Amino acid sequence: MKRYRAAVIGCSRMGGFIDNEVAGSRWHVPPYSHAAGFVACPRTELVACADLRTDVMERFGERYHVPKERQYTDYREMIRREQPDIVSVATQPEPRAEIVIFAAENGVRAIYAEKAMAASLAEADAMVEAVERHGIAFNLGTNRRWSPIYEHMKAAIDRGAVGKLQTLIVYHNGTLFNTASHTFDLLLYLNNDQPVSWVQAHLPNDDVPQTGDILPVDPVGMGTIHFANGVTAHALLTARGLEVEAIGDEGSLTALNDGQEWLYRTRQVIDAGNRKGLVATPFAGVEPASSTLRLIEDLVHALDTGEPTRGGPRVALAGMEIIFGFIASHRRGGARVRLPLTERSLRLQRSVAPHQPKFDVQGAS
Repeated sequence: MKRYRAAVIGCSRMGGFIDNEVAGSRWHVPPYSHAAGFVACPRTELVACADLRTDVMERFGERYHVPKERQYTDYREMIRREQPDIVSVATQPEPRAEIVIFAAENGVRAIYAEKAMAASLAEADAMVEAVERHGIAFNLGTNRRWSPIYEHMKAAIDRGAVGKLQTLIVYHNGTLFNTASHTFDLLLYLNNDQPVSWVQAHLPNDDVPQTGDILPVDPVGMGTIHFANGVTAHALLTARGLEVEAIGDEGSLTALNDGQEWLYRTRQVIDAGNRKGLVATPFAGVEPASSTLRLIEDLVHALDTGEPTRGGPRVALAGMEIIFGFIASHRRGGARVRLPLTERSLRLQRSVAPHQPKFDVQGAS
């Protein structure tokens, strides 16, 4: 069976070394980084990498057996010379659109892009256009979409375990680009990627300029998301960590501790007067598995069959619309904002040093 040639652009934390930070974690089943996923997948071969930092790239090459002659400081040269089938873009959001568009226009057939999708809605639009025009299989690194745990939760909701879905609640939202890109995508996934009608949000740190096209920080945000099918979602900032709850007219299902535990309650008769209340009901979970590997396998399946991926550029764009919708709502004093936005030029542009990856397993002697 055909093996697909893969290359990673951005050899740092998510590109190659985050596995060291989560070794032994119940929440993150290896492989977790892009490179580790390609090495683990029997249908892919990691053949090249690119990064501006040669020291980081050298350690990446040592770990994943990428020889010096296939380590590039110019990703364009790498794509032209190596002609990979699949490219991972594991950079920060600011340069991502330029890289994805170049890859799409220069022979790459599948792209695994880290989240958030891009630094602006205008750039995300350009990515969608390029990916769709060239027929590229595309997935964004919002990994819970490929987690068996949330796949199991979605299946329960779809078969009516809570009755008619009315409300979704995420109890941990964090910064919009880095963290909420995960939670927003999870809300979209659990609601079958229904269109979002409007959002209403608050950014408590008040560090977002009220005017101008430059966003100098990745802000923390919380708010409400209303879907076209009538479901309302609430993205909260709490200390509970990532927990998500689905509430319907016949019960509720909550994934606790990022899906490690479950609380399932169904509406049942609770007394002689036939009054109903929510009663705890057994709910069997599923074994976790590597969401990174499953995401890559989804790309491989798309390359094999021509079928769409579970993600895709339009799904990624929907998450971006929510991020910028939250910012727009805050700029308008917390007003309700309808999506899609007409203003698409606001751009994340930070002045931060690149993250130094953890080259060794955390806590190891």
